[in-house]
Amino acid sequence: MGLLTGETLGPLAVAVAIFLLLVDLMHRRQRWAPRYPPGPMPLPGLGNLLQVDLQDSICSFTQLRRRFGDVFSLQLAWTPVVVLNGPAAIREALVNRSEDTSDRPRVPVMEHLGLQPHAEGVILARYGRAWREQRRFSVSTLRNFGLGKKSLEQWVTQEASYLCAAFDDQAGRPFSPNALLNKAVSNVIASLTFGRRFEYNDPRFLKILELMEDFLKEAAGFLPEVLDAIPVLLHIPGLVAKVFPGQRAFMAQLDELVAEHRMTRDRTQPPRDLTDAFLDEVQKAKGNPESSFSDDNLRLVVADLFSAGMVTTSTTLAWALLLMILHPDVQRRVQQEVDEVIGQARRPEMGDQAHMPFTMAVVHEVQRFADIVPLGVPHMTSRDVEVQGFLIPKGTMLITNLSSVLKDETVWKKPFRFHPEHFLDAQGRFVKQEAFMPFSAGRRSCLGEPLARMELFLFFTCLLQRFSFSVPAGQPRPSDHGVFRSIMTPSPYQLCAEPR
Repeated sequence: MGLLTGETLGPLAVAVAIFLLLVDLMHRRQRWAPRYPPGPMPLPGLGNLLQVDLQDSICSFTQLRRRFGDVFSLQLAWTPVVVLNGPAAIREALVNRSEDTSDRPRVPVMEHLGLQPHAEGVILARYGRAWREQRRFSVSTLRNFGLGKKSLEQWVTQEASYLCAAFDDQAGRPFSPNALLNKAVSNVIASLTFGRRFEYNDPRFLKILELMEDFLKEAAGFLPEVLDAIPVLLHIPGLVAKVFPGQRAFMAQLDELVAEHRMTRDRTQPPRDLTDAFLDEVQKAKGNPESSFSDDNLRLVVADLFSAGMVTTSTTLAWALLLMILHPDVQRRVQQEVDEVIGQARRPEMGDQAHMPFTMAVVHEVQRFADIVPLGVPHMTSRDVEVQGFLIPKGTMLITNLSSVLKDETVWKKPFRFHPEHFLDAQGRFVKQEAFMPFSAGRRSCLGEPLARMELFLFFTCLLQRFSFSVPAGQPRPSDHGVFRSIMTPSPYQLCAEPR
């Protein structure tokens, strides 16, 4: 075969350019559809990738919202995206139109790692029969193993005792609480998924937490967003292994725990935990190609519960302690309520919530102010849908700017300040606001919400019952501005925990 000459290269280049232009036009044709949401003009091939700061997308979206309104469109390479802002638009889309907006977009990075589409877990699963089956199983199994019952409540308060003992070991010296909070919350998830707790210095436990940290850092970077927008780059040899080593290593650790369960499962006994219950379903589903109960899906359901359940709750608790050292007057009021309602002799219980309006207001305000999942998890339309008078075509990715709800200036008196009175009426009674949606809303709202609420209340009250927290002497006052990766974490800080 002869080499390409200058004479043949010219027409070939023109043909390739025309082809790419036609593909680009095909992908952006919906922009010209009637009532499609407005947005910045995309560049050929790249769309709006250069006009949106993917490192600080919340700030970019705030600026675009000012220009285009609560519902605006973007093109990320060839992926059409509509960003929803404000309580009205997000509630209309996720609650009123939930049947049409509950799908998930493809995640090419996950597919390339072998984690989709054969198995999808719960969080990233496409909306359909398999997702419904897995969601139903996860919710009912968590309930069977104590969610909403005294048994799990006692497990959490027992873990809170171990956490308090670890805080006590710091002997009033300055320390960062994040690692200990991660361990405590992970043990609650481990009790549900693996029927066990780990000692805080267990080398295997430390390895799992370290790998999970790597896994989350990889998922939160700038590169995964670019690779999902331009998936052809994933075919560059060796790129995935180089960019995502932590993902595979974390899954391998979970695979070991699942394999141990498989070896020790006694089917004459009731399941010990969620993993046993899932293995029983896999056994029942053998020979049924329609079932979503498979070994691949088991590892993803466990990974979903472990990673999402640990990170969001422990990060919220880290925010809670930061805000207590920044607002000692609020801390004292919570401790006063704890002393009056619970005292020092017994452990807090979920039943105490009804008698602790200020503490409840503080826990909710921590979640509102911290705003740890500001953009939620992307949705996708499964058919054409109308939101706020705009027509959004089938197959469009939806980004729900939950931050625009939790910080909405028309709802909250002091949206950008920590102000527990947002959740109290004139008589000091606790009031939950409709615009409080840190767990998202609709059919795809966080399935771990009841567990997270239980952990936040019990861990927080146990800690404030036992300790007074303060900024270490000689250290500058820490910032209450977060650092956004995939979630909003507090800027690194230390505190002192003095026994009361």
